[in-house]
Amino acid sequence: MTTPTDKPAAQPQPASGGNDDMETLAKGGRTNTLGFVLRLLGGIPFLFVGFRLYGVDEMGRFAAAFVVIEIFALICALGEKRGLAQRLTEGAEDHARGTGVPPTNLVFDGMLTSLLFSIVACALLVIFPVIIFPSGTNSEFDMWMIAAIPAFALTEIMLAAQAYRYDIASTVRARAVVEPWTKSILVAGLFFIPALASGGIALAFLASIYAALFTAAWSFFRTYGWPEGWRPRPRYLTKMTARALPLIGADVIERGTRLLDVFLLGQATSAATVGIYWFAKEVVSLPQKLKSSFEPILSPVITKNLKIGNMEAIAAQVRQVGFWIIALQFGIALMLAIPGEAVMGLGGPAIVGGTGALAILLAAEVVASMAVVSESVLVYIARKRNLLISVGIITLQAALTIGFIWLAQEMGFDEGFQAAGAALALFIALGTSSLIKALVLKTLLKAPVSNYRAALVYAAAPAVLVGFLFTEFTPEWVELAIGGPLILVVYMWVIWKRGFDEADKVLFRKNAKLPEEILEAAESTGKPL
Repeated sequence: MTTPTDKPAAQPQPASGGNDDMETLAKGGRTNTLGFVLRLLGGIPFLFVGFRLYGVDEMGRFAAAFVVIEIFALICALGEKRGLAQRLTEGAEDHARGTGVPPTNLVFDGMLTSLLFSIVACALLVIFPVIIFPSGTNSEFDMWMIAAIPAFALTEIMLAAQAYRYDIASTVRARAVVEPWTKSILVAGLFFIPALASGGIALAFLASIYAALFTAAWSFFRTYGWPEGWRPRPRYLTKMTARALPLIGADVIERGTRLLDVFLLGQATSAATVGIYWFAKEVVSLPQKLKSSFEPILSPVITKNLKIGNMEAIAAQVRQVGFWIIALQFGIALMLAIPGEAVMGLGGPAIVGGTGALAILLAAEVVASMAVVSESVLVYIARKRNLLISVGIITLQAALTIGFIWLAQEMGFDEGFQAAGAALALFIALGTSSLIKALVLKTLLKAPVSNYRAALVYAAAPAVLVGFLFTEFTPEWVELAIGGPLILVVYMWVIWKRGFDEADKVLFRKNAKLPEEILEAAESTGKPL
């Protein structure tokens, strides 16, 4: 049987750490940044419709359940979002020598193990529903949300396999188009069907996860085909799972830092508080998704440079991608934070109290960018050390979150202040994580990895001035429709003129190539590309 994997052209080429790598990263980043915009357009209606039609309490109960489902799904994905690239890279050489198994079989090994883990996870939540529904359920349909765990995990694995072949378009289709638009359309449509209205949020969410699964599967089987002589190998699957534990921990903790605050609020406060905070978190997820614009394509590039020991190239890629991420995140954060009250008002008057939390959360995502990029390398060259650091960070966050919530309650502050306390704990934890992981990576690579440049400050100053004028002298709808976009435009114009050199601008130029003299100069001086 012949599959697409038998064709030599389909195999990724070895990374050189030079022009080809940066072009690959830029192309993948452009594709996924387009996906970010599409996800933004598809996700906003779900927030707006959900809070306006169903209410703050209902969305708060959904949010509490959602974070638990996502954490369990990440555990069940076995760290394959990054680990699969390494397994396929190693397996490609073994298969070429006739001693390994086809790539499709390696992916199926991961999917089988993931499915087994998912069955255990679903059974646990069915037996102990209080874990997922601490404030009760909205309807009898809510328990079906648990069935999203295997679909979410399998989708992650198949999209990771596609990313190994540099196919980022499949991730955009599944995660940025099909999933958010399915959810937004159904949450509105089901509200007007009496028999299903009470479970509209849960059913819309479940349908969107399975729609993304089928979209990812369509691309996966077209690329990889069906396995050849595949059968379960218990000994190999056990070894694979043990090897994946540090990656699982890193994935769960990295994402858990974004979900732990919602979970703890759900356990310690009202559903309304969770609803207010989760609205802010969903708005913040827009700039947060920018980091994932490069994550899928960064893993295979890093693993190939690790294989040839090109640490200088890896450091250059970290600096370059890190600056791209923080530059874009900072601009979007300003666009959303300055007219913050108007943004939160989209969810209704009851949500405006979370404006302070929104501003802190946006700042937290900006400071987190260095940790995210550093971890993309540390999970390969210092797995256990990275895991220990991550465990310490999430422990710090948990302690701070509980402490700040308790303090706000003792002082009699309302839901908005309690939500802001959870956001402040996240900001401190992510800032600490960025500092520590960047220092560790710099030591291991023996090269600078910082993504900070003074141009970020130059670009922010005029953007803040524009935002101040709009928030002080125009109505809210003008703030949102004109002021917000203009803040971003002013910021991006200045950062383009003062902060982006030719190496940076390749991100925005299709088919552009980095001049060889820039690459040679960067390699010889160790300065950021």
